[in-house]
Amino acid sequence: MSLTNLFELKGKVAIVTGGGNGIGKACCIMLANAGAAVAVSDLKLADAEAVAAEISSMGGKAIAVECNVTEDAKLVTLVETTVKELGGVHVLVNNAGGGGGGRENPTKITVDDFAWRFQLNVYSAWRLSQLCAPYMKEGGYGSIINITSMSSINKSPNMSAYAASKAAMNHMTSNLAMDYGGDKIRVNAVGPGATKTAALASVLTPEIESKMLAHTPIKRLGEVEDIAGAVLYFAAPISEWVSGQIMFVNGGGVQTLD
Repeated sequence: MSLTNLFELKGKVAIVTGGGNGIGKACCIMLANAGAAVAVSDLKLADAEAVAAEISSMGGKAIAVECNVTEDAKLVTLVETTVKELGGVHVLVNNAGGGGGGRENPTKITVDDFAWRFQLNVYSAWRLSQLCAPYMKEGGYGSIINITSMSSINKSPNMSAYAASKAAMNHMTSNLAMDYGGDKIRVNAVGPGATKTAALASVLTPEIESKMLAHTPIKRLGEVEDIAGAVLYFAAPISEWVSGQIMFVNGGGVQTLD
C-alpha cells in the first residue's frame, strides 16, 4: 500500500460530534481532505451547516445534523440520518464534550452538574459507539476516536467532575477496544493539551499562557490542526493494528499551572 493510501479515507463515512467549531471543525475538514464523506454534528445547526458548506466548497461531501448528544433519541437520529444520507458509518469521532475550566469547586457544584459531565462526556461516546459498531462491522471498516483531555491524568483544582469523566473515557476506550476488536473495529483516544479554541480563550490570559509554556518543551500552545492530525492517524488505514491507545498531543509537556 502506498503512503498516500495509508492516509486515504476515500469511500468512507465519518461522524464528528461537536463538529461546528474548534477541534471538531478541524477534524471534519481533515477527514474530508482525506476523502471521507462527513456528517458534521453540532448542537447548533447553523455552525454544522457552515462547516458542511465549507467542505462542499472544497469539493468534498458533507451533511449537517443538529444533535444534542445528551439526548438519546438525538444520537439515534444522528446515526440513522448519516446512514440514510451517506450510506454507512466507518469512522466515529466523539468530540462533543464540556466542563472543566477550573469552574468545578467541589463545595459548589451540584450533583446534577456532576452527573451531566458524565452524560455529556462519557455516556454519549459510549452510546454512539454502540449505535455505530454494527454499521462498521457490516462495512468491514471501523475506527472510533474519543477526544479525551490532559485533565484525565493531571491533578488540578476545581476540575474533579470534568477530569473524572475524561479519565473514565480513557478507560472506556481501552475496554471497548477489547469488545470491538473481533469485528475489526479500532477504538482509540486523542488527548489534547492546551489548544487554541474558544473554550481556552475564555480563560486564557498572557500570564496563564506563560505559565503553561513553562511546562511545554515545544514552546507554543496547540492548534486545532495538531489534534485533527492525530485523529486522522487513528481514522486511516495506517493505524489498522493500533487499538486501545490514548495519544496525548501536548507539545511534549503538561500545561498545568503552578
